[in-house]
Amino acid sequence: MKKVRIIPRLDIKGPNVVKGIHCEGLRVVGNPKDLAYRYYRDGADEILFMDIVASLYQRNFDFNILRSISERIFIPITVGGGIRSINDINNALRSGADKVAINTYAIKHPEFLGTAARKFGSQCIVLSIEAKRTPSGWWEAYTDGGREHTGINAIEWARRAIKLGIGEILVTSIDNDGTRDGFDNQLIRSISSFSPVPVVIHGGAGSKNSFLNACQTHLPEGLSAASVFHYKELSIKDLKKYLYKNNIPVRI
Repeated sequence: MKKVRIIPRLDIKGPNVVKGIHCEGLRVVGNPKDLAYRYYRDGADEILFMDIVASLYQRNFDFNILRSISERIFIPITVGGGIRSINDINNALRSGADKVAINTYAIKHPEFLGTAARKFGSQCIVLSIEAKRTPSGWWEAYTDGGREHTGINAIEWARRAIKLGIGEILVTSIDNDGTRDGFDNQLIRSISSFSPVPVVIHGGAGSKNSFLNACQTHLPEGLSAASVFHYKELSIKDLKKYLYKNNIPVRI
């Protein structure tokens, strides 16, 4: 049986890790190098770094930060934010990343996903989806750190990206982000039910039970969280023990 990965997410703005609610109202919560090392020591399976303003400001991910972080941690790293070219992906992988997450540029240039997957292998290319439920009940994909409407159905976009060759999907619920009210289980099911590639979910992690509930709803490949780890409300080690005791397969 597949093991569920626990993945701390670090949203980066400039030199700082920040966190908001519904992708807004950002507060500084720490230093990316220190937090990444803390999570590595606490048993994280992977680390997710997202520069949440790179696409908005039309600039690249800060590869110097990535290099300094990857020197101290020895688990897979996924980076996203400002990835707009084959050269950007190459720089990310050379700077210590194992995978790159692409959202804004992929929505504007879908064929880039296929090109990147052929060049670097599907396992390196992650589709990042920022989804928000519309008043009529479907999920719309957003870009630029959850700021910009696209009018694109997030579920159909996931289907298309899979056909283009991506190797993983990272789904962030904008509605649940930072609320600690639990993951959006309907959103999880809507994508996991048809996806042949791993699905990692983010947005809404709160108590240990919120992680358990997401796993029991539809066992995802990865659960990503930020606030509950940043503010030391949960430790990764304790969370994994809790999930293991409740028959969820995790790496202890």
